[in-house]
Amino acid sequence: MDSPLRSNGSNPRPATQAPARGAGRSRVAGRVDRVLNTALAGERAAVLNASSSELLAEPVAVASLFEAALDRPGVGVVGHWMVHELLRNSKLYDELINSLASPNPQTRAAAARICGAARMTDSIVWISDLLEDAEPRVREAAVRSLSRLGGRRAVDQLMAAADRIPVYRLAIALSRAASDVDIEALMRQPASERAAVATVLACGLRRDVLRVSPLLGIAHDRRWPRPVRLAACKALATIADSSAADGLHRLAESDPDPLVKKAAERAHRRLLRRAVGKPR
Repeated sequence: MDSPLRSNGSNPRPATQAPARGAGRSRVAGRVDRVLNTALAGERAAVLNASSSELLAEPVAVASLFEAALDRPGVGVVGHWMVHELLRNSKLYDELINSLASPNPQTRAAAARICGAARMTDSIVWISDLLEDAEPRVREAAVRSLSRLGGRRAVDQLMAAADRIPVYRLAIALSRAASDVDIEALMRQPASERAAVATVLACGLRRDVLRVSPLLGIAHDRRWPRPVRLAACKALATIADSSAADGLHRLAESDPDPLVKKAAERAHRRLLRRAVGKPR
């Protein structure tokens, strides 16, 4: 089973106090929040007194509560297990997964959002099927869900559907779902030009300083397709690490491709602006 924790998302700090209840929260959301706090405090007998239909009626609020709870510092694998046990004890785990096959597209989208937020890895195979759903909102919810679930299986499913996902959405999903090992493998052997562009952009979104050197290599290597080289320049501009300055300057000065040259110039200017703005 894929770990719900990824190298770019784990946090070893001790758990902090749960946030206070927000104003205007519904009774169902308030109930979910209280029971999640109880479960994560170690109460294995905690039960959520709500039906799956009540949760699915408020997917954004409910998903946000699960995300906030599982993203707290110090919540690790045990915390994920406690939340899953809470859902099982409440007879909600299987019902939420079964809702992914509902004939109602609104229900499918809501179930995908909540299953992803709750890191229910058993749902990956069903959510992956929703990447081919006829309804755009269901497909979008499936991409979002897989990005939250993360792990190798989720990444594989996203890449298998790369031709059907807008590049910017795929890049965002990869930046959240992929581990450092996944990113390295995808950069080394991309399945397609589109996959390469999305992976390179994901490095930028992750602000991954360790990828500066390989990104510079891609930007300079004319064997790569132009869109990939342009994406590498954009990623370097997003990371904005000073170690890329010389390489981008050389690229802006000497590359024969005017589009790559322009992209390198923009990235280099961004690095210079950041350097000037830093306090000494």
